Amino acid sequence: MTPRQQARVRRAIIHKCPDQLALPGLVWTRAQVRQLIRAWFGMELSLVTVGKYLRSWGLSPQKPVRRAYEQNPQAVTEWLQVTYPAIAAQAKRDKAIILWLDQTGLRSDAAVGTTWAPVGQTPVVAKTGRRFGVNVMAAISNKGELYFTCYHGSFTGDVLLGFLTRLTRHLDRKIHLIVDGHSVHHRIMVRDWLAERTDDIEMHFLPGYAPELNPVELLNHDVKHHVAQANPATPADLATAASRHLRRRQNQPATVKAFFGKPEVRYAAE
Repeated sequence: MTPRQQARVRRAIIHKCPDQLALPGLVWTRAQVRQLIRAWFGMELSLVTVGKYLRSWGLSPQKPVRRAYEQNPQAVTEWLQVTYPAIAAQAKRDKAIILWLDQTGLRSDAAVGTTWAPVGQTPVVAKTGRRFGVNVMAAISNKGELYFTCYHGSFTGDVLLGFLTRLTRHLDRKIHLIVDGHSVHHRIMVRDWLAERTDDIEMHFLPGYAPELNPVELLNHDVKHHVAQANPATPADLATAASRHLRRRQNQPATVKAFFGKPEVRYAAE
């Protein structure tokens, strides 16, 4: 391909998805790129050649971040440039702490990841055939503080307020709490409880469909990975494995702070 043709294909890969160019699929593969080159220039290239072109253009195969169609880019921009800086400034004036909160579910049948094994021989890991789960709610700060609770059953207003009550009693400063748009966070009982404690805690909402802006998501992945490796046999084992790992993280503030180093949440690092 000529340099001009190469530049055109590279721009298409970076700025478009295959389905936007009348090709099947949402992600670029060598086969997709080969099909695009054939459609645009009538050239038949091998997959090996396509791969060499891709790498010469500074591209590499990467797992994409999922982003909901419903996400409002303008709301995300406003959060990053206006809303969160205002929250941070207010927290500084209040001499308060900013905590990011989220909930996640842990399952006994979660994937255990990968392991080394002889080529052609799929390894077998013994796991219980029973399916059970436990839920975790955690709040973290960019200074490495971590607070959590494990609970069974649904996430309700009572569960949330029980955790927030303990949190406000434990901390001797005001809390600016950042949460997602879960319906429980908007419950009347929650709003009423917050209205009576404005000197202790204030809640702020992330833009809709933007979980990548919440650093607790990274802690959730960390916990799920550990629990899957622990291979729990009972609900009690699952809760114990989660609690033990989270207590370990409480004693590792540098690790918690490191969650704020990912590009999507670096805005919250200071």
